Amino acid sequence: MDSVSDSILIGISACLTGQKVRYDGSAKKSHFCVEELGKHVSYKTYCPEVAVGMSVPRPTIRQTEIDGNIIVSSADGSNDVTEPMQEYSEQVAQHVSHLSGFIFCAKSPSCGMERVKVYAASGQSSRHDGVGVFAQAIMQANPLLPCEENGRLNDAALRENFVARVFAYNQWLKLKQAGITRKRLIDFHSRMKYTLMSHDPLAVKRLGQILADASLAVEEQAEQYISGCMATLKIIATRKKHTNTLQHLQGYFGDYLTSQERQILAEQIHRYRQGLVPLLVPIEQIKHYLKLYPQSYLQQQFYFNPHPEELKLRYTH
Repeated sequence: MDSVSDSILIGISACLTGQKVRYDGSAKKSHFCVEELGKHVSYKTYCPEVAVGMSVPRPTIRQTEIDGNIIVSSADGSNDVTEPMQEYSEQVAQHVSHLSGFIFCAKSPSCGMERVKVYAASGQSSRHDGVGVFAQAIMQANPLLPCEENGRLNDAALRENFVARVFAYNQWLKLKQAGITRKRLIDFHSRMKYTLMSHDPLAVKRLGQILADASLAVEEQAEQYISGCMATLKIIATRKKHTNTLQHLQGYFGDYLTSQERQILAEQIHRYRQGLVPLLVPIEQIKHYLKLYPQSYLQQQFYFNPHPEELKLRYTH
């Protein structure tokens, strides 16, 4: 595996960064990816269509199903790039294990993650359940890799979920680079406890049982653990689950807070549960109490700082 640098590296469709590589010579620059997230990560750009020798500008290509096989070509069947596109995609897919995430261009016959048009052989009808050849190869070969489309990143919950997964997965890659040991696995799980709880309360125990199974080799433990961890983090954390997590955190301060401080925190959690304030409000209150009453176990929790504060991802939900 390629080494993991201090800078978080994400793969991305080149057109989303402003590169004019689309079929008509234009770009599809994503403001969030470039101007916001781009301040905290580095990008490795890919344009599979240009990579297989297609010109800019160029005739559009699309996916067509013929005898059960997906063909990537121009509408009239010419300019068939199916084989070189598959070869390129599979080659790249084997060399992205150092990436912490991937952002694809939506609806593209090469880069779309879902809802890609697939035309019938007659060309008269289409379905919308295809996957871009390049995106499919990346995701199949790297099932743990956080992946998302530019369009879906406009949804606040999906955007926060993806970015948090990227930063969590980056921590995992650093752990792997340092060398996996049982202690490091347990430490990682300890830091992830309340993050996991906010996505699936049962996952904390389930993943803990994997690490407690002494019959498993450490490599098998690591594989099972991170598979379960990343699957859990992909579940959207709801207001109800966050409230449950906040109440668990609240319990750590029972012996330290004054009655007034307890009331303030309880009220903020309640207001969050009702949808009157964003998650940031009770989180910041707890972080304030951690400064007044330090507790090392809580201070190391990924839940409090899953991504850079400047992204303001907890301001809207």
